[in-house]
Amino acid sequence: MKLIQFLMFCFHLIVQNKYHKIADVCISCEMVLVPAAWLYGDPRHVLYPRNSTGMFCGVGQNNGLVIAMVVIVLFLLLLRFTAPVLVWVLIIGVLAVGAFGTLHLISDMFIKSFCPNQPALGHMMSTLFYPIVTFVLLLVCVSYWGITALYLATSGAPVYKVVAMNTSQGDCSVIRANETCDPEMFNTTQYPTCPSARCVFINYNTEGLFQRNLFNLQIYNVFAFLWCVNFVIALGHCTLAGAFGSYYWAFSKPADIPTFPLIQSFMRALRYHVGSLAFGALILTLVQMVRIILEYLDHKFKEAQNPCTRFIMCCLKCCFWCLEKFIKFINRNAYIMIAIYGKNFCVSAKNAFSLLMRNIIRVVVLDKVTDLLLFFGKLLVVGGVGVLAFFFFSGRIQTPGTTFETAALNYYWMPIITVVFGAYLIAHGFFSVYNMGVDTLFLCFLEDLERNDGSPEKPYFMSKNLMKILNKKNKAPKTS
Repeated sequence: MKLIQFLMFCFHLIVQNKYHKIADVCISCEMVLVPAAWLYGDPRHVLYPRNSTGMFCGVGQNNGLVIAMVVIVLFLLLLRFTAPVLVWVLIIGVLAVGAFGTLHLISDMFIKSFCPNQPALGHMMSTLFYPIVTFVLLLVCVSYWGITALYLATSGAPVYKVVAMNTSQGDCSVIRANETCDPEMFNTTQYPTCPSARCVFINYNTEGLFQRNLFNLQIYNVFAFLWCVNFVIALGHCTLAGAFGSYYWAFSKPADIPTFPLIQSFMRALRYHVGSLAFGALILTLVQMVRIILEYLDHKFKEAQNPCTRFIMCCLKCCFWCLEKFIKFINRNAYIMIAIYGKNFCVSAKNAFSLLMRNIIRVVVLDKVTDLLLFFGKLLVVGGVGVLAFFFFSGRIQTPGTTFETAALNYYWMPIITVVFGAYLIAHGFFSVYNMGVDTLFLCFLEDLERNDGSPEKPYFMSKNLMKILNKKNKAPKTS
């Protein structure tokens, strides 16, 4: 409370631009606290000089306090000349330290306690490279969608017509751009009065059953693309969940961890769980298609809509956005239960949802703290790469040799944006492994608490550190 009152007093003086008074207050404190710190070892013992034994506290322990005294003197001298800057640094620093302490406490209580993910990653380092597999599969999906879309867009016979490129040369009134032609057989001598006549490509033929349904085929192509992308993501979730689950349910870690857990989990997902993963991806794809259709309708009829229609459209878009987020959450936890128990999608989704609702407070706290920590991690990586890219492409970092000359760039913001975007994708891919490990081990932890009681018949599978934090232990088997 005293610290808060002091900060409020400093802020009041800042508002009134009385920085010199803050410096005077601190200098006055220096005149009292520094000699007290030198003589008694701890400024607090100026008011309470003796401990319970009647001895002065801090006598003979002045080595560290000498450094503290020097730092205080230097800080107060700087405060005398640069009070505005240092006062703001002091206030922001105190708030930042308080926020960091709170975040560190929460992360210690929930991240380290309920989700011992660091040992799991240490024993299964191959999981860190799985995002490369996901990236390759997504690249295949995007390539197939792009090739199919181009093939559909260019389907049909090309239509060429005779067009006058320059009507001011000669008499080109006979050419009305309605006469078809063959570019290989066309000859300008056929139009002697118009020397600028050319056989030009107009469009592709739109006649026929295939061409008339071209728009519907493009929609089907988009639907297939979204389904494939969601299936690849689901396959990655199930594979990582199976690997982390095999770590948690190993009673003696790391002796009972199976060999090549990531490869075994990937093969199990392909052999037994393809139908469940495809069904979950299909549900998500249907919701995403509805959102795309709503965006298309909103774009086409935006000018003709009245306020009531716009309100209804906005509500529909918001509802389906929330539905998509909810389905992603359900699918993610359902894939974890599929990897652990091997049941179908509907049963796994029901069991996962019921388990999470029985532990809703832990779920909310863990989810938000994990998201915050991963966001700071991504921000640190992307920000660092962005700063380095700026100094490099702007020419502030000179590179040896003439292989790449940054001075030749006319607009260096474009490569910087490209590098930052690529860094974000890479950071998101690799941090998703840690996030999936946290969610998997958390669900396994909740299952462990509900299924087992620490008896010899039902021992806990959680780590010893986690059992120590929760005041739980496995009972030793009775000896006859």
